[in-house]
Amino acid sequence: MSSADPKTAAEQAARERIKTSHALNGDTVRLAQLYRGWADTFDQDQIRVGYCGPVIVAELAGAVQKAYLDGPRNAVRVLDAGCGTGLVGMELQRLGFGLIDGFDLSEDMAEKARQTGVYRHVRGDIDLNGLISDYSSATYDLTVCCGVFTLGHVRPDGLRELARITRPNGFIIASTRKSYADVTSFESEVRRLQGEGVVKLVQCLRNGRYLEEEDGHYWILQMPASHSGAERA
Repeated sequence: MSSADPKTAAEQAARERIKTSHALNGDTVRLAQLYRGWADTFDQDQIRVGYCGPVIVAELAGAVQKAYLDGPRNAVRVLDAGCGTGLVGMELQRLGFGLIDGFDLSEDMAEKARQTGVYRHVRGDIDLNGLISDYSSATYDLTVCCGVFTLGHVRPDGLRELARITRPNGFIIASTRKSYADVTSFESEVRRLQGEGVVKLVQCLRNGRYLEEEDGHYWILQMPASHSGAERA
């Protein structure tokens, strides 16, 4: 057996775990079970498949903060929605952000995020497919969301809940895997929320690097000055 075989097998196993998560069609119970067993190897798997979304989302957050938000970076209130093991949070801390909260569907993944030491508070068992009543309206200056709007996970209407908890003139920065954007109504949801005055699309970086095997889109959305949080219908 060649020395390259173990690496190839590990990469294939990582891709199979990702495909399994995509096939669960938003079943929160089964997703939580999957991530319970995946939490210990999740970060290594993301390296194996060339996952660069967290770096790009964090860098975009830094650019938005520098261009639009007053005050020092370490005073900006950030929510990492669907934080997983804390990959985005660690990149945000590297860039100088200090007030970072996070939540995730999986308590096991959330515990890994806590162990990074970069978050003020991390909550598990939070499902973005429903109302996240633990979070007050118009709270965060920046809400970042990476790897959540993807097949089998969160529906596009979860974006409305992220808008609700982001303050007036604040920003949401979200990634979507290209295949997710192609087969869901995410872009239509953005247009609908913009038509309702809930968000304003500032920029969409299309077909950017995301995984080795697939590109992603990166969305920068701003809340209007009069924004007070938009409840789901």
